[in-house]
Amino acid sequence: MEELSVLRQYIEQGRYSDALLFIDELEEMSKEDKLNKIFSYALILLIHLIKKQAEKKTTRSWDFSIAHAVLQIKRTNLRRKAGGFYAGPEELTEILDEAFNLALKKAALEVFEGRLDENELAGKLDKTAIINEALDLMKLPMKF
Repeated sequence: MEELSVLRQYIEQGRYSDALLFIDELEEMSKEDKLNKIFSYALILLIHLIKKQAEKKTTRSWDFSIAHAVLQIKRTNLRRKAGGFYAGPEELTEILDEAFNLALKKAALEVFEGRLDENELAGKLDKTAIINEALDLMKLPMKF
């Protein structure tokens, strides 16, 4: 890995402040990668929660997709060695809010045989309830 070579070089040269800045940069890149993965799974989760609310039904396939997305969000969000999470409840809410409109566009293609556009579908939904359901499914365990 080139990054480790750069870090080693900074340390061997005694450039500790540069090494610490580089570590901060690497941590930020890692967190962004995790948040992007969470966004992708949140999108899938929202698509199926939107379809479920709009059609007032569910299917085994939708339930599986919801469960899979929640599991992957939880796995991706967990800081295994350091403990804690990459995204707390506020950040997860922001991610869901950012992903909602794109999920709405995709869900509009699938619900009611694609007869509604995303604006018409949005009028039939309770966005707050969908986001709250997603947050409830992703609920972070308490650490004692």
